Formats: sequence, C-alpha cells, structure tokens
Amino acid sequence: MNKIIVLIGAPGAGKGTQARLLEERRGIPQISTGDMFREMKTLDTPLAKEVQHIMASGMLVSDDVTFRIVQERTAREKGSYVLDGYPRTAVQASQLEALAKEQGKEIRAIEIDVPRDELFKRLTGRRSCPVCGELYNIYSRPPKNDGVCDLHPDAKLDHRADDNEESVKTRLDTYEANTAPLLKYYEGTGRLQKVDGTREIEQIYKEIEGSAA
Repeated sequence: MNKIIVLIGAPGAGKGTQARLLEERRGIPQISTGDMFREMKTLDTPLAKEVQHIMASGMLVSDDVTFRIVQERTAREKGSYVLDGYPRTAVQASQLEALAKEQGKEIRAIEIDVPRDELFKRLTGRRSCPVCGELYNIYSRPPKNDGVCDLHPDAKLDHRADDNEESVKTRLDTYEANTAPLLKYYEGTGRLQKVDGTREIEQIYKEIEGSAA
C-alpha cells in the first residue's frame, strides 16, 4: 500500500536531509507546507484567492483551510509521499487520517530523535563559507583554521543571526511545546516510530527507508 510518511524532527535533527534522500533515491516526493503556501500566492483558484485574502489581512490560516491546501496539493500524487511540516497539531493529524482514507494510503509517523543538548550544539555551532557554501560545525566538524574556510583561506565563515544561543533556545522551546501533542497522538495510535538521529546520515536513512518501503 502507498504511504503518507509524516517526518517529525526538531530544528537541526536532519529531517530535511532525510526527506531529500527519500526523494532522490526512492522517488518519493517531499511536500512541504512552506512550498504549498508559496504556491498559493501565485495560483488563480478559488482556494488560492481565499488564502491570499487571509494572508493579506494578517490573519492566521485555520486548520480547516490548511487541510484543504494539503488535500488539493497531495491529490496530484498517485504514490507515496513525504509530508514536511504537516500535521503540526493533533487536530491536523486527525484531519490527515480522513485524507489517508480518502486516498487509500497508510500513514507512517517517524520522529528523528536527537537530544536537546546535541541539537543546541548543531545549531549554535553551524558555520558556512560565503564563497563556496561549505558547511562546518565548531563542535563536530571544525575548519582546520579557526573561523576560515579550508577551501578559501581568505573567506571568513558566516554565522547565521538566528543561530545564536537565545534564538536557538526559543526555537527548541517552541518546537517542543507545539509538537508534544502531535507525538502523543501518534503514540496513542501505536504508529510512532522513533529513529536515533545521532547516528550517521546513511544509518538513519536506511532505517527510515525500511519504514517507507
């Protein structure tokens, strides 16, 4: 049976990397809420116009409208797909159950589990080269010379403004508060699979791929 794979993971857990690998290697498309909302800004459908009006007025898009966006976008996919950023709440998870039934698909919820202190290091320690985009981490993958790219010694490494300690703490607190009911929902249905996200990327991928098969 085709599947709807719900990938759950905190900022820095590697969710985007794993979704991309599933798309590249297995042809399972990654469908993100961010992409869906961006698409809504350019379409000329009744639903798109409704969303454009809501966003222009500064109001929040309701669960029901978000569900209709997901429903419309995923209707194009005949096979399995990965949902990135949806559902975010227990209400949305319940709505997704109805969609899965309508599409004749099975839901697999997979949490990429990484301890908070490790996430903190991954996010605050990130550095990148402004010339080639090479990524480093001062804790786990530092450059040979402090603060400069190995490939471009004249390039001072960038540190994203929102990767400071205070911002990272806020982002992780927000994620944990928002996601706890969702995890509880999928645990209650017996369909939450936890994957150890501290291992090598390939090891994590093999476990997720097995669940997606």
